[in-house]
Amino acid sequence: MGNRAKGNLLLLSAAAIWGFAFVAQRDGMNHLGPLIFNGIRFILGALTVLFLLAFDRKTGYQELFSSKTLLLHGLMAGLALFFASGFQQIGIKYTTAGNAGFITSLYIFFVPIIGLFRRLRYSWKTWAGALIAIPGLYLLSGSKGGLHLEFGDLLVMISAVFWAFHLIILDLVAPRHDYRHLAFLQFFVAGILSLIPGILFELPQTGQLSAAWLTLIYTGIFSAGLGFTFQVAGQRHLPANHAALILSLEAVFALIGGFLILHESMTIRQMAGAALMLTGVMFSQMAPVQRRNE
Repeated sequence: MGNRAKGNLLLLSAAAIWGFAFVAQRDGMNHLGPLIFNGIRFILGALTVLFLLAFDRKTGYQELFSSKTLLLHGLMAGLALFFASGFQQIGIKYTTAGNAGFITSLYIFFVPIIGLFRRLRYSWKTWAGALIAIPGLYLLSGSKGGLHLEFGDLLVMISAVFWAFHLIILDLVAPRHDYRHLAFLQFFVAGILSLIPGILFELPQTGQLSAAWLTLIYTGIFSAGLGFTFQVAGQRHLPANHAALILSLEAVFALIGGFLILHESMTIRQMAGAALMLTGVMFSQMAPVQRRNE
């Protein structure tokens, strides 16, 4: 299997994990504040990566804190992850799920726009893929009356910009490091930065933590520990614009998860949206892989 195929498979796996975690994340918000929720799940994600590193005798923990460059890159990725996940979780409290799902996934359009400032040239197929996928996301959200922008929508829009920066940062730094080391550092940074204000303003009671323990384990170990680690590993082989379109398929997997787990119905409108998104991703995959302007 070639590197591009490996990258596609890893990112598709991340999108599937995140999509099926949607139900768990919604449940977690019923018991905990957004910052304390993010803090705990990212620390659990960091511990998951440490557990995986324990079985690697060649690399292990030796180089985890030995490189200043790795520490700097981990800090950069962690800051982007903290702001992206923080604005998203807070914004979800003040908007509808349909609006949040659509607006968050607009990072598929923000990534190539930001890339223009990096003097990157994109194939027309990349732009076509994004333009096809965006209306697909809108149909997938199930919103029939149009988008009614609220305060929460603005927060989620800000999170989409930070998700785009997170993708671009990983595009730049992931090929230079062991993906597990980078994943651990970004989780640790995002977790600590979320926990500090979370403890100050959202300190939960013991009963709230007990009610959310299963949700925290799933989102911490699988969504964060495995999903984001797969993202870092996959972006070692693919540029940010390709990664953004593949990861946006989490909305499709969320719809499938709702159908299989919650027995929610899938409308023709939503099926059409999923088809448009898949078409957009395929268009993007036909574009040549290019990381930098030559």
